[in-house]
Amino acid sequence: MKITTSTIEGVYIIEPNVFGDDRGYFMESYSKSLLTELGIDNDFVQDNESFSTQGVLRGLHYQCGECAQAKLVRVIQGEVLDVIVDVRPDSKTYGEHFGIRLSGENKMQMLVPRGMAHGYIVLSDTAIFAYKCDNEYNKASEGGLLFNDPKLKIDWILDPSSFLVSEKDIVLPVFGEHKPINL
Repeated sequence: MKITTSTIEGVYIIEPNVFGDDRGYFMESYSKSLLTELGIDNDFVQDNESFSTQGVLRGLHYQCGECAQAKLVRVIQGEVLDVIVDVRPDSKTYGEHFGIRLSGENKMQMLVPRGMAHGYIVLSDTAIFAYKCDNEYNKASEGGLLFNDPKLKIDWILDPSSFLVSEKDIVLPVFGEHKPINL
């Protein structure tokens, strides 16, 4: 596995070794021991998967306090633009965002530490998005940011008129008016 840092402190991009032949491919998608060697010691307790069609935008979500979640995200099929926003008030990169294209083809993953608002938009016809969490979801602890917050200026690549956004996500607060993460 090749692991590199991003522009946001604590966010890592993971490129697994993929071994292919005429039968298909094999890859190790997760290695706790390798991440532990790098000082990344998340104890993942829950796996989630979603299927979405082109233009579906999910996010930007986070969990607060004791329920905060680190995530290891990847795409099994299709392609998404995966975006995180640093909502850790004491971070050098507070308020900054980072985006990366994850796909079933490139097999890249992103390790998202606690304290990040997270979301993605489906760029392909369909996508299967999978992620590990180091804490279980807690509705009372959820927070979020408005995906089209003019302060954040996130380029979601697609035409905004094609976005499919949930009623819950369309009314999330803008950055600065959001629920504090309280890590």
